[in-house]
Amino acid sequence: MPTLHPAGGTSRARVVAMAAAAGLLCAGGFAGLAPRQGTASSHREAPLISGQPQYDNTDVYAFVSPDRPDTTTLIANFIPFQDPAGGPNFFKFARDARYDLNVDNDGDSLPDLTYRFRFHDRLKNANTFLYNTGPVTSLDDPDLNFTQTYDLTLVRRVDGQVRSTHTLAENAPVAPSNVGKASMPDYAKLRAQAVRPLGDGTTSFAGQADDPFFLDLRVFDLLYGANLKEVGNDTLSGYNVNTVALQIPTRHLVTGHDPVIGVNSTVSRLTASGAYAQVSRLGSPLVNEVVVPRGKKDTFNASTPWQDAQFAGFVTDPELPKLIEKIYKIPAPPGPRKDLVQAFLTGVPGLNQPARVRPAELLRLNTSVRPAAKPDRLGVLGGDKAGFPNGRRLTDDVVDIELQAVEGELLGKKNDLGDAVNANDAGFGPSFPYVAQPHSGSDVRGAKKPQAKAAGAAGERDGGKVNFLNAGATESTSGGEGGAISPAPVAAVAGAGAFVLTGGLLWLRRRRPSAGRHES
Repeated sequence: MPTLHPAGGTSRARVVAMAAAAGLLCAGGFAGLAPRQGTASSHREAPLISGQPQYDNTDVYAFVSPDRPDTTTLIANFIPFQDPAGGPNFFKFARDARYDLNVDNDGDSLPDLTYRFRFHDRLKNANTFLYNTGPVTSLDDPDLNFTQTYDLTLVRRVDGQVRSTHTLAENAPVAPSNVGKASMPDYAKLRAQAVRPLGDGTTSFAGQADDPFFLDLRVFDLLYGANLKEVGNDTLSGYNVNTVALQIPTRHLVTGHDPVIGVNSTVSRLTASGAYAQVSRLGSPLVNEVVVPRGKKDTFNASTPWQDAQFAGFVTDPELPKLIEKIYKIPAPPGPRKDLVQAFLTGVPGLNQPARVRPAELLRLNTSVRPAAKPDRLGVLGGDKAGFPNGRRLTDDVVDIELQAVEGELLGKKNDLGDAVNANDAGFGPSFPYVAQPHSGSDVRGAKKPQAKAAGAAGERDGGKVNFLNAGATESTSGGEGGAISPAPVAAVAGAGAFVLTGGLLWLRRRRPSAGRHES
């Protein structure tokens, strides 16, 4: 089991050090404490992991369950850009990996709870190339030639040290890849069979799903074509991912009277020496992709939140607004960008900052904030305190939120930047695991489907063209989880709203692991 070891000294000394560090950050200074490396939406975000898709975190979500508000839902996705028809070797979790969902419930940046998935392959007939040899009507159908199962273990730690392990599930079935309509005529039935109650209110799921992240990835083509001609297409439309999801009674996740938890996901791969090495990490969206420079990305993926101080400079002096200024002549807000510190390192005071916080990049969720009846896609920036950066829901438009934040929305510099993609291409479910059904191999990826009104560079907004500069103000006509979304005034969460929104892209710059805590 991986164990995090304190850099040394007594527990009391460590608490004092953490408090001092937090004080420095809250005062606006980073001297002696840089933010730790964090994880982010990582669709091929780092050189090494881009060649290892089975181990690649794509997104992490954490939110109070809308239909069961006494529970919290944690979701982590892997294996980006799955073409639904990509057989005959369809998409499976790696057997030599540990897929972990980590929860910090006391603010010290160390995982107190780790929910660990480990997967096993089952092949019935090695003398055929087929994934299935006939129509599949159940997960135990003999025609389903290749299957996976998983074991789920809960690891409990104190001060980073493993104190106990408990098996929650053994040989639980994984929902298969959606080969096509002939092979799987009722895929929804197969999905439902993979949703497993574990006892005491916890429910688990592992299997394929539609990629819930919606955005125009042509931001990497000189920020949408350098002249706004490339904006408004959901680049991930039609692609699938592999999902692990848990719905857990919130009382199992929090400690004491503090309702705030910090969440991230990590993947560790078995090495030739028989040890596990962490190769992927993810918490807040888009951090590694946009904030961390190329030369630091692999280090970022191998680091822990305890080591995030080394990346503080990428948060306080982000690259993205400088690029926007160079290409679109929009002045970058002056540094140092202290408005981004709370959103991605400490949480927002009065919203999602732990009572005792050590600055680190984690997706921080206040589990006491009730789900919104009508979620706003801009989350806290749109006046909805139940949304990003207070956790992350499937419907939160993190790209627009982070673009507007990086351009100073939280500093009073109002803007409507966005990518003109405001909703997912597939509707989310009303109950666990919430993610949309995976696209079928019978479908043609990229075929035209109903989109949000503004989802297109040639779209119209108030009589004018929709582009990068105004797309963040447009609204979608379709809704997933919670239905259609309407704009709301910015929440009066003091500085919380501002830094929360800015956190997305800017926070992507995370620091390298410090010499103190490490996994072994």
